[in-house]
Amino acid sequence: MRYADIKKNPLDEVSRTSFGLGIVLGIFLGSLGLVRLKNFHFYIVFLCLFHFLEYYITAKYNPSKVNVDSFLLNNGVGYLACHTVAILETLVEYVYMPGFKTGTECRWASGVVVLGYVCVLGGQAVRSWAMVTASSSFSHVLAKERREDHVLVKHGIYSWLRHPSYFGFFWWALGTQMILLNPVSFVLFAIVLWRFFKARIASEESYLIEFFGIEYERYRNDVPVRIPFIK
Repeated sequence: MRYADIKKNPLDEVSRTSFGLGIVLGIFLGSLGLVRLKNFHFYIVFLCLFHFLEYYITAKYNPSKVNVDSFLLNNGVGYLACHTVAILETLVEYVYMPGFKTGTECRWASGVVVLGYVCVLGGQAVRSWAMVTASSSFSHVLAKERREDHVLVKHGIYSWLRHPSYFGFFWWALGTQMILLNPVSFVLFAIVLWRFFKARIASEESYLIEFFGIEYERYRNDVPVRIPFIK
């Protein structure tokens, strides 16, 4: 197994980023008993865990590809904009509709929140499992050339989902907005993520067919994506 390139993983930056995520996670987890809007604090906790696990799992199971960007904190303007809108929506709606945001005025709210937690925890588990299973064949960056260690992974969770890391991220992200009871951001996340993954999968699979030929075409026909309306 190849080891991480120290030049792409300066220890001071990796440590500083991990420490920062841990501090934020600790503050929001530790203050849960002091606030009414507990779901917002869990949302921040899940965000911190997600970004930490992206780096940690890559470093442990795919060290040749890990670098400081593996935290995915620089995940594009769209990603940052969506979460900014989500936070603003949560705070604004809490000011003007506190009963709605805490779930005390809507009978169905608790059901939505519970379903949100299922999506977040399940989505995170699926994405992490996919990264571990794919190991050296997983990459945060779209592979346009086949590496020597790049194999077509069809076992484990990949026998049930064709792109489990995308499936996991899609439902994880929607789950965060269900936890927050954010109707506007839920629709925004769904549209942005669906369009992104539809384009990403189409582009990625064009390269996978080039890499693996008929083997991948058969795999694609047998195993679905399981993101709504993406074949």
